[in-house]
Amino acid sequence: MLQMKLCGDLVLREKCSPVSDITPELLNIMNEMIKMMTDQNGVGLAAPQIGITQRFLVMMNPETNEIYRMINPKIVSKSDETCVMEEGCLSVLGADGLPVYSNVRRPASVEVEWINENGEKLNAKMTGTLARIVQHETDHLDGILFIDYLSGVKREMLMRKVNRGHK
Repeated sequence: MLQMKLCGDLVLREKCSPVSDITPELLNIMNEMIKMMTDQNGVGLAAPQIGITQRFLVMMNPETNEIYRMINPKIVSKSDETCVMEEGCLSVLGADGLPVYSNVRRPASVEVEWINENGEKLNAKMTGTLARIVQHETDHLDGILFIDYLSGVKREMLMRKVNRGHK
């Protein structure tokens, strides 16, 4: 059974190493991650969120319910155009056990390369919500949380809600 790591756990701040082999164990973990993500009404989950410091993630397009299993994902280009959207994280929970949210500015579109579960190298340009999700999840692989993009005051206010959840 996979265990969700929460804000404050040092594993969430580690830079993950590339996956060298696509093993049955890795595929099983990714399937469990998809179940965990959907059970918690999330749209993405990265390996460090379950305590694994390797570069893989799962995500879902909320408009089509298409699932992406990304191994060694890499954002190869970002648009100059940015947009602000609300973000939350299954590892950053409030006192009620639900994710806390804040507006974050990110590039509006990105180009991503990754290897899928069959070992095929894929590439896609993602915009809107999908671009947002892949940026949020790949940040996890570099030890970055969405709260790192907030101003000091906003981050402090948000963390007060989070810290109440840990008492």
